[in-house]
Amino acid sequence: MSVDAHARAVATTVSPPVPARRPSPGPAEAVVVIAPLSLTIALGLWGIRRQNTMWGDESVTYQLAHRDLSQIWHTAQHIDLVHALYYAVMHEIFDLFGGGLLTLRLPSMLAMSVAASGVGLLALRLAGPRAGLLAGLVFPLLPQVQKYAQEGRSYAMVCALVTWATYALVVSVPRRARWRWAVYGSTMLLACLLHEFAVLALVAHGVTLVVSRVPRPVMKAWSVAAAGVVAGLLPLAIYSAGQSEQVSWIGGPVRLRYFLVVAVVGVACARAPLGVKGPVRLSALAVPILVLPGLLLLIASLVKPLFVDRYVVYGNIGIAVLLGAWMDYFHRLRRSSRHAWIAVVAVLAALVQPSLS
Repeated sequence: MSVDAHARAVATTVSPPVPARRPSPGPAEAVVVIAPLSLTIALGLWGIRRQNTMWGDESVTYQLAHRDLSQIWHTAQHIDLVHALYYAVMHEIFDLFGGGLLTLRLPSMLAMSVAASGVGLLALRLAGPRAGLLAGLVFPLLPQVQKYAQEGRSYAMVCALVTWATYALVVSVPRRARWRWAVYGSTMLLACLLHEFAVLALVAHGVTLVVSRVPRPVMKAWSVAAAGVVAGLLPLAIYSAGQSEQVSWIGGPVRLRYFLVVAVVGVACARAPLGVKGPVRLSALAVPILVLPGLLLLIASLVKPLFVDRYVVYGNIGIAVLLGAWMDYFHRLRRSSRHAWIAVVAVLAALVQPSLS
């Protein structure tokens, strides 16, 4: 063998392999995003005007968001500081699109639609395409989701942000890139600034990582991100504590039965072997986000009543993911998929009854 031929052979042997190209999103991902988004928009637009009426808290949004930003800030120093960012956002939306009833409610409807897509992608990553599609389609059928998708308050936006923060968490665990944790932390912080009780989702995420026994570097990265969220929320929490009289109307748990029903159903679904093997298991993620925020509010209510179902509406992420994965599991047992749909319709009917009471 000549010297040149030998050199080429050595170079071929030691040269690093060409990195594989990252696959582009396939049709499954597109369907999981588009189908839940479309269904949520369709359901949200249906009767969104509610015969041109608005309820009490919506009227507060309507009145305050029509004021100047300086007036909103002045009012927030005396009452409703926890919603000041939401009022400021709605003020800008009213300036851009007009201050009518549709403009009041469309941001919530669009936010829930984005949340539905996030729920689908979350279940897809944890349990596969069919579970993702089913979870994304179940989410907008949940009575609580339908209600707050047509309400001019911050809860739908908070739900969307918590959904995508949860997705960022799941994506960040195996890859550990710092910018992914920055995205997770900033998304969670924005959710908390829109409503303080979104911080309870942060607790659920921590429990998920502990139960999943993630490596120490992952736990450290999450801790840094969580500390940033708490530090960013702390000034708002301190100043708003002086306005605690505005929740004095809560004499006891408000619409507790819905939370209890979905918690029981979710835990029952989690008993099945759901999802695929990975650093974060589906049940370890879905059960805490479903149960813990509401449970912590109930525990806090032993000192001061604080439980209102809309404060933790993002818990519906957990029940949707669990139901979607459970139906997928049911289908994989080679039973009729019709039976799975009958079962989930029965579950949804059970959820409707406590939500209407």
